[in-house]
Amino acid sequence: MAIEDSANGRRPPTANVDSSGCDVKAHFVFIPLMFQGHLIPAADTALLLATHGALASIVVTPSNTGRIKPAVDFARKSGLAVRLVELPLDLAAEGLPDGADDVDKVPEGLWTNYFRALARLREPLERHLRAHAPYPTCVVADFCHPWARELAANLQVPRLAFFSMCAFCLLCQHNVERFHAYDGVADDHELVVVPGLEKKVEVSRAQAPGFFRGVPGFEKFADDVEQVLAEADGVVTNSFVEMEPEYVAGYAEARAMKVWTVGPVSLFHQRSTATLASRGNTAAIGADECLRWLDGKEPNSVVYVSFGSLAHARQKQVVELGLGLEASGHPFIWVVKNAAAGEEVAEFLHDLEARVAGRGLLIRGWAPQVLILSHAAIGSFVTHCGWNSTMEAITAGLPVVAWPHFSDQFLNAKFAVEVLGIGVDVGVTEPLMYQLEEKEIVVARDVVEKAVREVMQGGGEGEERRRRARALAAKARTAVEKGGSSHANLLDLINCFKVDAGCRARPFGRSTA
Repeated sequence: MAIEDSANGRRPPTANVDSSGCDVKAHFVFIPLMFQGHLIPAADTALLLATHGALASIVVTPSNTGRIKPAVDFARKSGLAVRLVELPLDLAAEGLPDGADDVDKVPEGLWTNYFRALARLREPLERHLRAHAPYPTCVVADFCHPWARELAANLQVPRLAFFSMCAFCLLCQHNVERFHAYDGVADDHELVVVPGLEKKVEVSRAQAPGFFRGVPGFEKFADDVEQVLAEADGVVTNSFVEMEPEYVAGYAEARAMKVWTVGPVSLFHQRSTATLASRGNTAAIGADECLRWLDGKEPNSVVYVSFGSLAHARQKQVVELGLGLEASGHPFIWVVKNAAAGEEVAEFLHDLEARVAGRGLLIRGWAPQVLILSHAAIGSFVTHCGWNSTMEAITAGLPVVAWPHFSDQFLNAKFAVEVLGIGVDVGVTEPLMYQLEEKEIVVARDVVEKAVREVMQGGGEGEERRRRARALAAKARTAVEKGGSSHANLLDLINCFKVDAGCRARPFGRSTA
């Protein structure tokens, strides 16, 4: 590539050979949001494209490198063309303390600073991409990165918006905003019908406010996210057409752009137990220890309980949840995120472990979730309904207890319970944002016990839920196999953004309808 062309801002001639001499069909640059629920599926999507001959560069900040590096290293050793582009955040420039690259260490009240620091990645990333062949043919940026519009424009390549969400959620969020469904509704908790859907779905402003809407300090950012999304050349989502055809089609029509569903992206790891166990943070328990414990249990007998990487229950809720699991009588694995949140909770958990020894396994910290869910002993999943967890439950053919906390989780819960018919609703109606809220929303122990017993029950509706969950799992695997929708979409992505098509501007994702 000609350096003088880069210096003048012109797009250099395309080449289909990387610096190692490897022939590539297309070069996708993935820019994830550095939250695990966004980072992991973006990396998995990049790996899937690499399996079909594309080069995938994944932008990552230093504290997040370890969360995906084992899977990337495994892919590279397998001969896949995938790169990590590690760029540091300029924390000091935005008034952030050292260590705030890790989202778990961003101080309360400085989230706008963190997103401004992310936007500062644009210039060093552009310099890196101009300096390292082959030249990008497409930028795939998380929808939370509005600054990626300027990056792609400067590089003169198309830009796709990446969502680690289902089309049902996207369409609901889009429709309540474009049809002004909350106009005249004074109470944030009053339910309204989502416009434009054949099926009646009710949400409140508190449950589905729109992306970044109602978050203090993010008013302009929310407008920027919507504007940049509307100008994208298409959308990539971790979903599959066979699960939600009407919502995929509905969102594509509403946005007047192409939607590539490529999921379930976690199925990239079905070839290797090692990469299943290494996704995300370092696990607090060894994969072998987990499997040995599960091997001693009957098929479909164990309840798995986890609320993702951001939700942290308050002390009273930890106790209620633990007592409800104990009273249910079912074996369980419980991933406890805030086990060190006070002596009272620590003492309760210690006593609980003694009482349920052999029947309950408590994991303090990160767990190899996909590995656990894929084990035959797991019979259900008590989940916050983050989309990664929901999709992993679907892929494993498991019914869920839906316990949403915030963001898209309420819509995902409705999708699982009301649309797919694979869930039991625990009854939470009010969001709890992260671990910072002062208010307590407690699901009592008897409610936990009832929900677990209901989702694990045999016969009748319980068996019908399991049948529907197993049928969905079969469709998920069909989607990623040759002839399936996600497999076809991965190939179509590469064809649309291949090297010899890379210098054409904006023809790909926008519908002519």
